[in-house]
Amino acid sequence: MAKTKMAEQMTKGAGFIAALDQSGGSTPKALRLYGVEESAYSSDAEMFDMVHAMRARIMQSPAFNGDKVIGAILFEQTMDRDVDGMPTAQYLWEKRGVVPFLKIDKGLEDEVDGVQLLKPIPGLSDLLARAAKAGIFGTKERSVINAANPKGIEAAVAQQFALGAEVAAAGLMPILEPEVTITITDKVEAEDLLRDAILRHLDALPAGQQVMLKLSLPTKPNHYKALVGHPAVMKVVALSGGYSRDEANQMLSQNTGIIASFSRALSEGLNAGQTDAEFDATLAKAIDAIHAASVAG
Repeated sequence: MAKTKMAEQMTKGAGFIAALDQSGGSTPKALRLYGVEESAYSSDAEMFDMVHAMRARIMQSPAFNGDKVIGAILFEQTMDRDVDGMPTAQYLWEKRGVVPFLKIDKGLEDEVDGVQLLKPIPGLSDLLARAAKAGIFGTKERSVINAANPKGIEAAVAQQFALGAEVAAAGLMPILEPEVTITITDKVEAEDLLRDAILRHLDALPAGQQVMLKLSLPTKPNHYKALVGHPAVMKVVALSGGYSRDEANQMLSQNTGIIASFSRALSEGLNAGQTDAEFDATLAKAIDAIHAASVAG
């Protein structure tokens, strides 16, 4: 029953997905932006305790609820921890009305043919089973496109769809994320190749099977319109990819049917030293702005 309601919220919900899935490599930066320097912790365990405290503070904030935040992507350690005495995924859905997703990728391979493919994911079947048991609705897996190379882009998309099939077989909804680096000179050409490759793979999916897509904000507004309207796509979401929140929101609002899945742009301005009132007001302002951009189209 919960799964059906989660699917309905992802399909029809007016809001965006919060990306709370910084992993080991990006956690120090996320904490620095939050006002916690590396001198404040002396081990990975302490670092992860601090970033979990930051995430829990976000999740418990009054503005963080399913009215505007329809989903949240979690790091594996976050799924395995509690928020306010409840397992995180359960807390998100039952207390906040937010659909929980899990980041499952383990980083990127070195660049070949202009792309960085996903590294192997050891113990994937066990992780997916654990996620399903924990009440996770879907997964997210990120690879990176650094050039408009047809061979590389096809390899990245094929890998994403192959992994997505494994995720779907485990009863979870895959968010496929072949991210285009926003600073490359041939971004427009890369986005043309990416759209066409994704369409080919969507058309080849078994009848009734769906995926979600997480894509960089395109240079041309509504460039991914054909993906948004495809019957095999539950939802297209956009990553901020290094754009400021204002710039990302402005670009997002020009793309009909695409909603945000922002990480850094969501937590911009939050600080460990803020009072709860200051923190909640800053987060509420960010949520309102990202929500408005997500539903503008």
